[in-house]
Amino acid sequence: MIRIAVQSKGRLFEDTMNLLSEADIKVSGSKRTLLVQSSNFPLEVLYLRDDDIPQSVAQGVADIGVVGENEFVERGAEAEVISRLGFSKCRLSLAIPQKTDYQGLEWFQGKKIATSYPGILGKFLKEKGIEAEIHIITGSVEISPGIGLADAIFDIVSSGSTLVSNNLREVEVVMQSEALLIGTPGLSDDKKELLQQMLFRFEAVRQAEDKKYVRMNAPKARLNDIVSVLPALNSPTVIPLADEEWCSVHTVLDEKRFWEIIGKLKEMGAQGILVTPIEKMIL
Repeated sequence: MIRIAVQSKGRLFEDTMNLLSEADIKVSGSKRTLLVQSSNFPLEVLYLRDDDIPQSVAQGVADIGVVGENEFVERGAEAEVISRLGFSKCRLSLAIPQKTDYQGLEWFQGKKIATSYPGILGKFLKEKGIEAEIHIITGSVEISPGIGLADAIFDIVSSGSTLVSNNLREVEVVMQSEALLIGTPGLSDDKKELLQQMLFRFEAVRQAEDKKYVRMNAPKARLNDIVSVLPALNSPTVIPLADEEWCSVHTVLDEKRFWEIIGKLKEMGAQGILVTPIEKMIL
């Protein structure tokens, strides 16, 4: 049995539970129980506050954990980064009142900055030679300038809508963050084996993100042209059809270039194009 610490609420909780579900690891989403066991995989899920996860993993209370990179760096816990998970992306930024004239980092000299991340902010200011007063606050950091508690804030930014609604604007990005899978140093061999099974499943899910499986009928006379515009893992699969002048072509397309490539295929005579979502992809 391996135990994973998961944030008990918020976006990271939702993204983590979605990943477990897509990896076919069934876990109750109920947060009324602190510790929940998977019904089909030797895994226990321990629901914790996000800022408690790094230390819990470092101390071995949980074997592994999913935590935001921002929290992991701020806490400085002695846990190992196993994998970058690629979701729950955000950034830690300095923000000031919208109408403030900002010419550069020197503006922060002597100012009061409200934040829940004094460690990361303090290190950044020191590296830049800026002396400012750091006011530690938990909760709604973004309201601090509006009520006169601080001149600026240092906080998580995702879409930026929260800043706008509080008449703030982002002026300096200090750190990019995403979800990390961290682990206790010195896991037993049995737990390492379970971890590898989980990572295998996670990777299969990630490889399938934004990918489409595409099948089409293609005229053999244009086959070389059609194949030339198809990015594939190795090469497209070509299958003969009853009509000797036609064949079936199968490939995988990235969502970002999907419509661009489909348009070219139509121009080259491809017909009966069938598009299917991909749940898992094992390379």
